[in-house]
Amino acid sequence: MPHHPSPSEHRPAPDATATEGTAESAPVPEPAAAGPRAAWSDAYARKAVVASAVGYGLEGFDLLILSFALSALTAGLHLTSTQAGSLTTLTLIGCVVGGLFFGVLSDRFGRIRVLSWSIVLFAVFTGLTALSQDFTQLAIFRFLAGTGIGGEFGIGMALAAEAFPSRKRARGTSYVGLGWQAGVLAAALVSAPVINTWGWRALFALGVLPAVAAFLFRRTMHEPAAFTEAAGGERPATAPLRSLVGTPAARRASLGVLVLTSVQNFGYYGIMTWLPSYLSRQFGYSLTKSGAWTAVTVLGMACGILAFGHLADRIGRRPTFWIFQAGAVLTVLAYATLSTPTALLIGGAVMGAFVNGMTGGYGALIAELYPTQARATAQNVLFNIGRGVGGCAPLVVALVAGSFGFRKAIGLLAVLYVLDMAAMFLIPERKGADLD
Repeated sequence: MPHHPSPSEHRPAPDATATEGTAESAPVPEPAAAGPRAAWSDAYARKAVVASAVGYGLEGFDLLILSFALSALTAGLHLTSTQAGSLTTLTLIGCVVGGLFFGVLSDRFGRIRVLSWSIVLFAVFTGLTALSQDFTQLAIFRFLAGTGIGGEFGIGMALAAEAFPSRKRARGTSYVGLGWQAGVLAAALVSAPVINTWGWRALFALGVLPAVAAFLFRRTMHEPAAFTEAAGGERPATAPLRSLVGTPAARRASLGVLVLTSVQNFGYYGIMTWLPSYLSRQFGYSLTKSGAWTAVTVLGMACGILAFGHLADRIGRRPTFWIFQAGAVLTVLAYATLSTPTALLIGGAVMGAFVNGMTGGYGALIAELYPTQARATAQNVLFNIGRGVGGCAPLVVALVAGSFGFRKAIGLLAVLYVLDMAAMFLIPERKGADLD
């Protein structure tokens, strides 16, 4: 857990800033930069990123196919509007529960093993969604599929952070962040053709395929060295959840990260869910509801994620977050002034790069703040609580827009990113630090 080491603690550090917030256990040395061991490590890191990105991609894919299938599903099962609207909420509640449950399990039993469990759980209950005959069955299957989804972000980020060398850690977690964008794009491409040809049940039946990926991961990958070395030592005296609040430094860092993840998710859902619909309804911008707008905005987000990872490994976590947070403030405000379809299209990509580019940084940031025995728990708990807050964004922003106007609603989103910038003062800079 993070704390400021006393002068009596003689510990190696990559640079002056890396000593902040260092955990109490001795750092695990990284393999040499050259030779067969380095080649082996590079190959393992690539496999770890692929496994983690697939897991995170399932989140984006699942939530978007639900959105695409909702109209056909509502008609097919004769759901009320309230029942239909509750399905996303039930999935997100499942994500929060699964994030806590699988995070703790991953810190106890291993990254690869528990990631595979969560993918199988998601695959089975997404597939069973295709067999639903009424709302009760549908609600149960969506909640349980959500619990599987909830475990994948934190476990994947912990796995990638532990597999990559410290000098490339933010890049490794940013590659995992791209998984969500890939999942969203895949859902956008396949949903309409599948629904039009075979119906909504066939779309959810595709959800069983990730179980094959889980089987391959378990057969071809082993646990990262950081986890196996920590697991081979003494059982930690502090429970994983306790590590998030066990000291004043830990509480400050956890509060700061909670603000970051809440604003991140609030901004994402507010912009991607509410803003296009509002502009389309209020100003007749049909482009904002088109697949082209979504695709271009998502591609802009992907470029932002990649750029964030490279920049964070060069200049540090805190300055990179500040650059992207300031960019989010400016681009969100500027986007409210755009008035032509072309400007909306280009502006959506630029805004997406700053608003969602920070996704690539949370994995490295959180991994460097907490010990191996609590790392996946911290990733899942802190991000999924933020996801729960962010899920309220479409409703909150719509209420503000309805009561005070469009520009006040946009101003609310911009103010949140200013709060985000202030929260960075609670989080120590740990760029290049060894993982404990």
